Amino acid sequence: MMNKQALRGIIAPLVTPFDQNENFDEKTFRKEVQYLLNTGIHGISPGGSTGEGAVLSDEELVRMVEIIKEENKNNIPIVAGIIRNSAKDAVKAGLAVKKAGATALMVTPTHYNVLVPDEDGNFDFYKRLSDEVGLSIIIYNVVPQNPIGPSLFSRMLENIEHVVGIKQSVGGIQAFYEMKLLCGDKGLIYSATDDMLYSTFDLGADGAIAAILTAFPEISVRIWDLVQEGNGAQAKELQHKLYPAWQAIKGDHFPRRIKETLHQLGREVGIARSPILEATEKEKENIKAALKYLD
Repeated sequence: MMNKQALRGIIAPLVTPFDQNENFDEKTFRKEVQYLLNTGIHGISPGGSTGEGAVLSDEELVRMVEIIKEENKNNIPIVAGIIRNSAKDAVKAGLAVKKAGATALMVTPTHYNVLVPDEDGNFDFYKRLSDEVGLSIIIYNVVPQNPIGPSLFSRMLENIEHVVGIKQSVGGIQAFYEMKLLCGDKGLIYSATDDMLYSTFDLGADGAIAAILTAFPEISVRIWDLVQEGNGAQAKELQHKLYPAWQAIKGDHFPRRIKETLHQLGREVGIARSPILEATEKEKENIKAALKYLD
């Protein structure tokens, strides 16, 4: 299991570039990896929500990890996203990315409505992953109909060897704060409140894994560094600058807007995979207007 300290800080998720035939575009992906690895981030994560992980095959995810490993000269953590609806499939994907070079996993609870488990089922899901894969596990707490509460997370930290942290994406900053208060002395609590990075860092977040990090990695790293240095005032000012941009990016049909944002920032990352379509003209206009705040 990785040292927990090695998993602190800014872990930037990757988008997954698809070409016009919706095939994984390795060349463009490698370019994105190279870009992000040169921004000072502390970790990198393919296959999460930002990367449209729910529509990726194991083979595509493995290839992403292989490419990152080839480019990862500073040997920062590679946290592979696993979004699967059964323990068997999650273990299969976990073993595959481990062999490819992933150093940790970020695993979403099951999310298909009729397959939502009770607390014991969730516990078993993550215990099987821990026992059978043997990599550090960050729970990606993002499924509204299957949230992992502080009591269950605490139970996992105490009884599942490789569960080390949680990315708190449901419930906003209040849920993050509750998780930090109740479980922060046992495990790593990551911010996923994209428009309030400084606020969650000030409340004691051990890092962030959030889409805004891939759009604005240098600013996100700077906010993290400023908080570590005790310069909250300057960090807050940077949060103010990022806030309008995130309001234009967030919401339903999310992958198309994060990709449109990267396009407008000069980073061509292809299209989203169906059924997610291209950003609407109104969405494009909103993003363009919001990005002006960063000039």
